[in-house]
Amino acid sequence: MFNFKKSQSYLGIDIGTTSIKIVELKRVGGQPRLINYSYSDEIADFSRTTNQLDIDKVAGLLNKICQQAGISSNNAITAMPSFAVFSSVLNINSANNKDLATAVMWEAKKVVPLDLEEMILDWKIIEDKPKNKDKSKEESAGDSVLPAAGKTKVLLTGAPKSLVKNYVDIFKKAKINLLSLETEMFSLVRALIGNDPATITIVDLGAVNTDIAIIENGMPMFSRSLDTGGIMITKAIADRIKVDFKRAEQFKMDLNSSMESGDQSMLKIVSEVIRPIENEIKYSLDLFQRENNKKIEKVILSGGGANLASFADRLSQLLDAKVIIGDPWARLAYPMDLKPVLEELGPKMAIAIGLALREVD
Repeated sequence: MFNFKKSQSYLGIDIGTTSIKIVELKRVGGQPRLINYSYSDEIADFSRTTNQLDIDKVAGLLNKICQQAGISSNNAITAMPSFAVFSSVLNINSANNKDLATAVMWEAKKVVPLDLEEMILDWKIIEDKPKNKDKSKEESAGDSVLPAAGKTKVLLTGAPKSLVKNYVDIFKKAKINLLSLETEMFSLVRALIGNDPATITIVDLGAVNTDIAIIENGMPMFSRSLDTGGIMITKAIADRIKVDFKRAEQFKMDLNSSMESGDQSMLKIVSEVIRPIENEIKYSLDLFQRENNKKIEKVILSGGGANLASFADRLSQLLDAKVIIGDPWARLAYPMDLKPVLEELGPKMAIAIGLALREVD
């Protein structure tokens, strides 16, 4: 989305609300290869009130993680959280390219929640079949083809200038070369969907928020961020069975084992807490399918909550759709002895992997 400098060394750095994930990739023999990775549960403390991260704290954490893991690259791509970035699909009447840029800015004034002077905006034409099938009358618009007449769909993305500066300052402080800054959902698409043109939903269940996006031809056509995530589930367990947060988190992680032993009490607690999330996912998919007369072909789960026991099965039954846990390692070469560890970490590392893939794929 926002490009700063190109290089041939690549780190994908996912600065989450409650953790930091780093993946180092390199293109070897025509395929992206895993060189190194690291994961830290030290809290980055993203403030939703100010849309800012603590520059000194996060820069220090990045340096500490890279040093401890022996990460060699100093060139990085990072992402801003979906809940802090604006995204919308615009339908614009336009006859030629010259008019389109003006039309996009005019429509942006209507939908962007902040003054446009406070935002950095980026937009892309979403390729649709032009109404005018005479190819001689179509005009080139960058890498896309703009229909000669009719409505043009444009994906508009924007971020506050203050937020972009915050991330730039963090990497300057850490003395890490920031190559690109984009949004999390584009990274997830790259890691989990690739070039698949199907209509696919990504559900990223993070620590404090759940992001829902419907992807078509690799572009997010619908997106929504819910103010609830894995921490809420852990707190519910802690409150219900009267244990501290750390112990409750362990109970959540051991949910599969407790179910196998016949104990359904913990599952009942988790099911009650996660039901509103499931209902919101269903509402979003039903709305999109009804308004666009299209069917979601599958749902891909990502984030720390993706492996939550029975979540995929429950969601599949509720949506009457195929629901899978995404595997962001699938397109990478890596030592096979790491496979068990990587499979467990996969959903958590998807954003970081997608970021690094931006430069090596």
